[in-house]
Amino acid sequence: MVWNRRRWCAAAGLGLTASALPPTLLAAADGTPAADKAERFGTVLRPFSAQSPWNCRPVEPVLDDWEIPKASYAPALESGKWSTGVFVCQPDDQPMRVVGLPGQKGIWDPDAETTQPEVVLPRWPASVLPAAGADGHADIVDAEAGVIHSFFKLTRVDDQWCAKQYAWTRLDGRGWGDPAHYFQGARAAAVPTMGGLLRRHELEEGAGPIRHALALSLTFNGLSADPGYVFPATSADAGLNNNNGRIPEGALLMLPPDFDVSKVDDPRLRRIAQALKVYGGYVVDRNVGTPFVVYAEIGSNAKLHTAAIWNRRAANDLDLMRAALRRVTSARGYLDGNGRPVDLRQPLNLLSMRGAWRSERDDAQARFDTWQQAVVVKDARAGLAVVNNAGRHVTAVTWARPQPGQAMRLTARTGNGATLRLQLRGGDGKADRGGWTFDSGDLADGKSVSFEWPDKFAGSRLVVRATAPGDCWARGELLPASA
Repeated sequence: MVWNRRRWCAAAGLGLTASALPPTLLAAADGTPAADKAERFGTVLRPFSAQSPWNCRPVEPVLDDWEIPKASYAPALESGKWSTGVFVCQPDDQPMRVVGLPGQKGIWDPDAETTQPEVVLPRWPASVLPAAGADGHADIVDAEAGVIHSFFKLTRVDDQWCAKQYAWTRLDGRGWGDPAHYFQGARAAAVPTMGGLLRRHELEEGAGPIRHALALSLTFNGLSADPGYVFPATSADAGLNNNNGRIPEGALLMLPPDFDVSKVDDPRLRRIAQALKVYGGYVVDRNVGTPFVVYAEIGSNAKLHTAAIWNRRAANDLDLMRAALRRVTSARGYLDGNGRPVDLRQPLNLLSMRGAWRSERDDAQARFDTWQQAVVVKDARAGLAVVNNAGRHVTAVTWARPQPGQAMRLTARTGNGATLRLQLRGGDGKADRGGWTFDSGDLADGKSVSFEWPDKFAGSRLVVRATAPGDCWARGELLPASA
């Protein structure tokens, strides 16, 4: 998979030069914005939009009464081998090719649900150093293009960079997957590892309050087996049957309003406790044996213990937080990063173009392109159709599945005259249009059709048809009709 800036910018509606990008995507190459940009969202220092769940805070949250149990180890503030570094591209950084680990066919792309032979990034910082733990996390930020590249098990073998898994997300986006682009980072919850990360500049002495939700992990006795994840997470760790707690990944945890922050002795932990009272922390991963972990950037001023000295007071502070943290079950509402009301559950696109595509009558090349979130057809002739019967078009994200009888609307987004067609099969025996319960017909760019979701959804089929010779592409937006 080659990261092609021209392709990505065109798909996102952006220009091809840094000056043409929206201002929220721009930040200084060294990660230090100018004074007038310090509070802007979607930058290296303030990642994701103001409406991202990471940057929102609940109003009058209602908390569960279940306590995170103790486990084999003490709670932790992790800024070492099990955390991640954030590496910012410089304008003159050179491209880099990343391949699969030795013995593997390539790099796993969880969003496309396929193995890519390679990932080629246009800029690669010389400072990249993956975390030393087995997860080998590293997030690379290309501020000029507004993209976060998130790697799992990144390592250098001789002179070649290798990784097990790769995913990307927008620097100014939600910071979470959505039902269509469901995997957008290297964490188990499908988020980038810098999501909710305590950054180096936030932990400097004299720094102001931490103004975002934090990234947390729990161990097996804290995590639930069913459901494995809830909104806004779109995935979870494998082996859910090993979990025996009550908190799913994606859950927001908070300290109650009456938690006495002044009882926290360590000044860094005191600021973390305050953030957990105001913003909370999202569970994004599972660890082995630690009741809960707060993640801080590698190289930050977050180390509580040394090999020679165990900081008993800091350990007590963290255990005090463990005993008080509770899951948020509801809230009167949410405020975004600018203090404005926001609906975190606003409808998100349910239709993905992932899966294997084949040509109906010739050997035209068609494939899912993660950068465009579209199927791209090469050298098509007019009238050519490519078909995808994978059945993974409509979201597998549990909290986003359409309900039987729900009014839905499909809108085609296509290029160079392509059309999009969605066919659905119900399991109730009611079918028309050649055996399909619903058939949208061929929709040109911008055209929509409304329909009711089948009572018993039993499969889907996508067809993209070229109406002009040359390259074309297509994707769709599937939303509740009321959106």
